[in-house]
Amino acid sequence: MRGHQLLEPLLPAPLAEDEKQLLPRRWQILGDLVLVNIPAKIEHLKHDIGEALLDLYPRCKSALWDKGIRGSLRTPNIEVIAGSETSTVHKENYCKFALDASRVMFSAGNFAERVRMSKVGGNEKVLDMFSGIGQLCIPMAVHANPQSICAIELNSIAYGYLNENITLNNVNGIVRPILGNCAEVTPKEQFDRVIMGHFDACDYLCKALQVLVPGGIVHYHELVPLELIGERPRAHVAQAARALARSAELLSVRKVKDYAPGVAHVVVDARIN
Repeated sequence: MRGHQLLEPLLPAPLAEDEKQLLPRRWQILGDLVLVNIPAKIEHLKHDIGEALLDLYPRCKSALWDKGIRGSLRTPNIEVIAGSETSTVHKENYCKFALDASRVMFSAGNFAERVRMSKVGGNEKVLDMFSGIGQLCIPMAVHANPQSICAIELNSIAYGYLNENITLNNVNGIVRPILGNCAEVTPKEQFDRVIMGHFDACDYLCKALQVLVPGGIVHYHELVPLELIGERPRAHVAQAARALARSAELLSVRKVKDYAPGVAHVVVDARIN
């Protein structure tokens, strides 16, 4: 049964046919929160939809309308439509992520990428330049046995949750958190691997490649029009490498998820020689 067909019987009043067609077809569960996107034309039904979602998921304590992301710090634009809580602990792949869904970003659509990061970095020194609450570096620290991870985060709220999640996952001896702009606070060390999980990462590529050992690997994320997936992000990495008199060996270009109509979230893996 499709999502809107699950919701409709739980609503308190019959809907017009056009309202039925606009009911949400999917949503995401973060810990004990339900996040859903509601079309503006049925905003008047938001509280009924929220209560219906809580009826579907009795273990969940709140339903939140996810209206997208705001600003350079990518702050969620969230409205509580049922319940009252926005904080939770999300569990996946034997990792725990404490977060407040109204204050920090955590995308369920990036699950496969988080799992992938849990399988690389063994015995390596790793730099996570945009660590957020630890969504990419925590799985690596828990599963891959890296030598160390330096995790940088600019947003003080996300940084607080990063510290909490380091403790929650018992990786204090592996992950070293740093608060600040990675352009300014990246340690003058050499790393075997650099994670660049932010859509503004292009502006920091040269900084990332400067601290990569010869043969080190960069995971570079970018938003890309579908027709440019095979070209633009790879060209950005190659250009940054040339600027430092180095070369980039493309390992893979992967679509993490569809981001918007005609736009994909892509990650490039490249070895920098």
